[in-house]
Amino acid sequence: APAETEPPVTEPPVTEPPVTEPPVTEPPETVPETPAPAQQAQPKAARGDYDANSETVKLSPGMIKRYLVSGDADRVTETEVMMFLNLCRFQHLNPFLREAYLIKYGDSPAQMVVGKDVHLKRAMKDPRFRGMQAGVILATKDGRITEREGAAYIPGMETLVGGWCRVYIDRWQNPFYSAAAFNEYVQLKNGKPNRMWASKPGTMIRKVAVAQALREAFPEANSQLYAPEEMGEASEVELPDTPVIAPET
Repeated sequence: APAETEPPVTEPPVTEPPVTEPPVTEPPETVPETPAPAQQAQPKAARGDYDANSETVKLSPGMIKRYLVSGDADRVTETEVMMFLNLCRFQHLNPFLREAYLIKYGDSPAQMVVGKDVHLKRAMKDPRFRGMQAGVILATKDGRITEREGAAYIPGMETLVGGWCRVYIDRWQNPFYSAAAFNEYVQLKNGKPNRMWASKPGTMIRKVAVAQALREAFPEANSQLYAPEEMGEASEVELPDTPVIAPET
């Protein structure tokens, strides 16, 4: 009889369990912190700062009232203070170096004038400036009118009539000429010339003519800038020229 053949043993297939990947957990969304805006410095104009002669001038209404008013500081108005501040800012004047003055006496309107030689210094910065001549206009006893450089004359023998100035500018055919009449600018007190005009009349009227001529020759640099000798009460006092030292605020 044939040998019995055992059927092959077939092992059941090994089924590997399905691989399950762990769920991907996204990190929580983080909102980046917005840094606090840096504190921006106020522009110079907002603080009342401006440049004058390559230096920064810090000027405020309070500083003007405390340190820069000649005369009655307690009588000056807010409007006058702001007008002075704007004049200094727009014309780049440093009042602490006595380039500009705010003068107030009683209830009279405040007067704003520039310091000594401001007109001339500005003219000298212009490359077109070619110099100037200035002096007094005199009348002699025989009726002759003459121009003399400087401010000297002989009272009694000569009568002071006015002041004159010629400003020379490159490429201009004729100089800028100004003649100021003495009787139009002399400041009287009780019917007589005040102390400044009585003690040095030639110097005073010559300065008037110089300021006028330089203002006409260089209008951009000298516009709205007047010398004390051109103004009423401003010419009555001798303005201080010592620089003002004010604490920064």
